[in-house]
Amino acid sequence: MRATLMYSAGDVRVENVPDSVIKHPTDALVRITASCVCGSDLHPYGSMKPEHGPARMGHEFIGIVEDMGSEVTTVKRGDLVVAPFAISDNTCEFCREHLHTSCAHAQANFWDGLPDEGGQAEAVRVPLADGTLVKLPVTADSALIPSLLTLSDVFGTGYHAAVAGGVNERTRVTVIGDGAVGLLAVLSAKRLRAEQIILMGRHQARTDLGREFGATDVVSARGEEGIEAVRKLTGGNGTHVVLEAVGHMPAYEQALGVVRPGGVISRVGVPQYEEAPVGFGSLFRHNIRLAGGPAPVRAYIEELMPAILDGTIEPGKVFDATTDLDGVPAGYQDMADRTSLKVLVKP
Repeated sequence: MRATLMYSAGDVRVENVPDSVIKHPTDALVRITASCVCGSDLHPYGSMKPEHGPARMGHEFIGIVEDMGSEVTTVKRGDLVVAPFAISDNTCEFCREHLHTSCAHAQANFWDGLPDEGGQAEAVRVPLADGTLVKLPVTADSALIPSLLTLSDVFGTGYHAAVAGGVNERTRVTVIGDGAVGLLAVLSAKRLRAEQIILMGRHQARTDLGREFGATDVVSARGEEGIEAVRKLTGGNGTHVVLEAVGHMPAYEQALGVVRPGGVISRVGVPQYEEAPVGFGSLFRHNIRLAGGPAPVRAYIEELMPAILDGTIEPGKVFDATTDLDGVPAGYQDMADRTSLKVLVKP
């Protein structure tokens, strides 16, 4: 079968690889009908060293169950399913606490942690299929597929940022980042009835979509100028919640600059740093809390899906380009160049 591999920074190839096969009685074999390139894929695309490649790529997909192990009971052949970006059993202590990204099962993992599988491919072996896969009540050619695909990561991640930050009808919110996660954090803050939603982004096509999703204000400036603009919009105080959807240090520093005393910085952008200001002069002095983390999107799928199915929301609007597997390497480059927001892949 064909699959996407990253050999090093900027070097993505689609190659023939051994077919995915059932290895454990809890596995399912899924033929992928829709996947995509994630903004977090751009981190290794910009920095991977050759000694760390080749790596199978892709952690967001929808597909049809083609086969399953003898212990799989919740899905059957022919079912259309969506997979979260983290593999989990959905039964352990942490999963029951809606923390599927910390599942205690020995086979639990992130897709990026499985060396022989990936979602940007023709097929994939899904460990812990009963816990990981969620059946979709549509067909593979449904117009809702792009929006349903966002349940595998970016919508659930944006929603997790808002939930972890405690967004409600009394909160003012700043969203840092106009990528897919940032835009869907805007949509999520709107669903949680935030009083004000300020989107910090510089690409008008994206910020226009952010306004459609619910942003009340857009700030295009960065750094001190951007911080000053947000504070001006909030009477000088900053916002109760900051949803940081980028992952680089300047975004974290910007979050520190716009958060209100007593507020929350909720990070879902994968941090590209280990050390950050957290001491007296940054977080401690004004009782600012730090929240967020890898989104347990499995916990949110059933909650978010109905609004997609009835057309209330359309998170799939974050996809502005579509390609087949052959176009995946160019899709990476387009997203890195910011000429595409998010690339949908139809193998």
